Order: sequence, then structure tokens, then C-alpha cells
Amino acid sequence: MTQRKRQLSLSVFVQLYGTHAKAWRRPDVKAGGKPDFNEWLKIVKTLERGKFDFAFFADFVGSGGDNVDAVSRRARGGSFEPTALVAALAHATEKIGLVATVNTNFDQPFNLARRLASLDHLTNGRLGWNVVSSLSDGAAKSFGADGLDHEGRYVRAGEFIDVSKQLWDSWDDDAFDHVYKDTGVFAEGASAHPVHYHGEHFEVDAILDIARPIQGYPVIFQAGNSDRGREFAAQHAEVIYAAAQTLEEAQAYYADVKSRLAKYGREPEDLVVTPGLYYFIGKTREEAQEKYQSFLNAVDFSERTFFQHLDPASYALDDTLPENLPEPLNGVGRWRQMVALARRENLTIRELILRFGTVQGHKIIVGTATDIADQIEHWFLNYAADGFNLKPALVPEDLDAFVDEVVPLLQQRGIFRKDYEGDTLRENLGLKRPLNQHQLQSKRSKAA
Repeated sequence: MTQRKRQLSLSVFVQLYGTHAKAWRRPDVKAGGKPDFNEWLKIVKTLERGKFDFAFFADFVGSGGDNVDAVSRRARGGSFEPTALVAALAHATEKIGLVATVNTNFDQPFNLARRLASLDHLTNGRLGWNVVSSLSDGAAKSFGADGLDHEGRYVRAGEFIDVSKQLWDSWDDDAFDHVYKDTGVFAEGASAHPVHYHGEHFEVDAILDIARPIQGYPVIFQAGNSDRGREFAAQHAEVIYAAAQTLEEAQAYYADVKSRLAKYGREPEDLVVTPGLYYFIGKTREEAQEKYQSFLNAVDFSERTFFQHLDPASYALDDTLPENLPEPLNGVGRWRQMVALARRENLTIRELILRFGTVQGHKIIVGTATDIADQIEHWFLNYAADGFNLKPALVPEDLDAFVDEVVPLLQQRGIFRKDYEGDTLRENLGLKRPLNQHQLQSKRSKAA
């Protein structure tokens, strides 16, 4: 089997109005009202037209009821629960991958494994699962969840994935391909592999009541910047969403996380590294800079989210970051990046918010289509990324501009597809389809 040529992966962190701080407030934007599926479909259709690998749907689940003013200022009323949205998009799209975020703290493996297997069949093998284990105050209050520490949440998430895979493997791939009407046997008993899992967090004795997913398992996604997050990704993830602002920082991250795979019997190509990318595109560099400046001018310095739940209002904006700040329970890796940048460049809190907080630590490119294509190509060819998860400032205009102006340049340079090569998300990402672990063990036993 010939090795697949390394190919750039492109995806979008889909937000209804874009990532501009106040995109929904523009006079030409239709904002508010009930959730409108067609608005989401338009965005995903644009991505499919651009031959993107996948559309990524985040889920910041749970808002505490003790700060209605803060909640009322967020443009979130038009969002759908991600797995429901993916189900609706399944038959309105053909090739693009659809990635749903589901938090392992607020579900059970059997319930979720069943739902995700269903979605993988409904999408004809285009499903991805973004595994999240964060536990914000709002989410904890919404679900009445007991708090787990940083390590505890990773342990639970790892168990959750292990149980889910066992459930997906509880039937052979061809278990339901041959039914026996004369004997009344719908599936041979030898095709079933009951799960008997008794772990620290879960107790499961079951067989999944749906056929094995088309992809074997949905593609596993994860965001991980901390050391623990990187190790978790090396063990479980197939696509990792990361943050880096410089080439050197990205190269170090890329090399580190890829080097951890071997201890889990995995190859470097088994994990696709996709840093986030903010871009501001213009016909000229001056026009792009004006767009970026408008983004910065719209920053609300009272937003708590810039500092991982530390309130900037408690500090003077033109002072430097105080010493001995406590680390947050969530986003430790991103937090450490931010603090390191502040210390290294002696930034004020205001400067730090503008440089880091507004873009969550991601790279920013401001320029023409050629400028953007040049930097994407440079990072890709120099092993700082396998692809990028784009965060367009304004939707639909900046997304349309990327598809119409940047994608053709990347295609001309031979690093991005002109059409989808495969039918499943795994195939288009160049990822192997996992064998059923029971069949794998049988093969190993025979070989021995």
C-alpha cells in the first residue's frame, strides 16, 4: 500500500456571526430570533464548496443562573445542541466531516456511544467527536455535578473513551449482513462481544443496540495544550486542536505531541495537529489591517473570559500581570502560555488582552489572500501544523473570501485537495480505520 502524500487539513470553528467581538451588532446582520438551521447550513455548504475536511461545532454547555447580565450579553441563543445539529446536517451535505463536541462529565458511555454510532451511520461515516472534559462553574451548577480536579477529569474522560470503543466493538463489522430467516437467528452469537467493564468511574455490562460505526469509531478530537492534555492526545486523539502564536512555538508543540505517540503503539501520522488560526483578509494589506483594528476596537475589557475566569475589572488595565496568580481548573496549558507571554514581553493587562485574550492564544494573519496562503504553506511545510482550524472574523464575508481567494492558491501550490478523495472523514484526513479489537486479538493469536 503506497503512503498517502501529506496534505493540508482545513476546517472551521463554526460560529454563527463569526469571531469578531461584536459581529452580531453590525447593522447589516440579522441577529436574534429563534434558532435557524438554514443559517448554519449555509456556512457548512460554503465549507463543503471549499473542500474543507470538517466543520467543528463547539459546545460551551451550561450557564449558571447567578449572572443573568453576563449571559444576556452573549450571542448564543441561535445555537443548537451539537449532536442534534449534526443529525440535521447529515442529509443536507455529502462529503464534509461534521464534528460534535460532547462533554464526558455530563453523559454516560452507553448513551453517548449509541448516539454517536447512530450519527456515524446517518452521516455515512463523516462524524467526529470532540472530547471535552472541562468543568466550568456554570456547567457544574447547570448539571449539579460534583467537581473533579484537572487530573480526575482526564482519568474519567479516558475511561469514557475506552468504554465507548468497547461498546462500538460489541458487534463485528458484518454482524448484521446475513440474517437467517429459516432458523430465526438475526445475528450469529459469535459476532457479539458483550462488554463487561468495571472501572473507577463506570460500570457497564451490555451489548450496543446498533451496528458498529461505518468508520469503526468516530474520529476522536481533543484540545490539549497542557502537558496532561498532550499526553491524553497521544493516547486517545486523532485530531488535536491547539494554540500557538509563533512558528517556533508551534514546531515545538508539534514535535512534542508527535513524539509521545510511540509509547501507545501509534505512528506520527495517526494524529493530525490543527492549530487555531484567526485571519483578517483584504484586497490590500491596508484593508486587512483596518478590519483587524476594528476587531480590536470592539474589545470589551470587562469580559471575564479573557483571563480564564479572573475578572480584569479587579486589576488596573495598564499594570502588568500580578505575581503569584492561581492557575485555573480549566485550560491550564493555555493559561501558562498567556502568563509566559506576559512575563516575556512585559505586557500590560490591556496589551495582553489584545495580544492573547481576544484570540485565545491563536496565531493571527492580517493581509491579502497571498499573504495568508504564504504563511499557511510555511507552517505546513516546516512541520508546525498538519492543518488549521480557521476562525473567520466575520461570517459569511470572510469565509467566502477564504474559499474563493485563498483555497485556489493552496490548490495551485499542490498542498490542498481539489476534490474530496474519500467518502468518510477518516479517509479524507488520511487516518486508518480501526479494526474491531476482538478481531485484532484473534489475528494476533493466530499469528503467534
